[in-house]
Amino acid sequence: MDPDSLSKAFVEHYYTQFDTNRIALVSLYDEASMLSFEGQQIQGAHNIAAKLNGLPFEQCKHIISTVDCQPSGPLGGMLVFVSGSLQLPGEEHSLKFSQMFHLLPTPQGSFYIFNDIFRLNYA
Repeated sequence: MDPDSLSKAFVEHYYTQFDTNRIALVSLYDEASMLSFEGQQIQGAHNIAAKLNGLPFEQCKHIISTVDCQPSGPLGGMLVFVSGSLQLPGEEHSLKFSQMFHLLPTPQGSFYIFNDIFRLNYA
């Protein structure tokens, strides 16, 4: 699968899980993974899952605007940069966001999230 197709499939899977079954995201991270969420750094799959599941809303809808990807490093990793908006229930206006994922291959032939940086875009 080419990098563009792979990154788009990953993004679709990630945000579908986030929007419908956030607890399942734990399987996409590793204990060495790190999330920077609005400047707060969290390391480890279970700590990251706890952070994402502890957000002050139960439901949301991500609307993706762009997905850019680049190969990363000799091990076959990939950088994926996403921009879009986040719609929360009962809110009239959506929130703009950017998120960057550094994906690394697993021995089984799939990928896991090694680095994840999330920021809301205020402007």
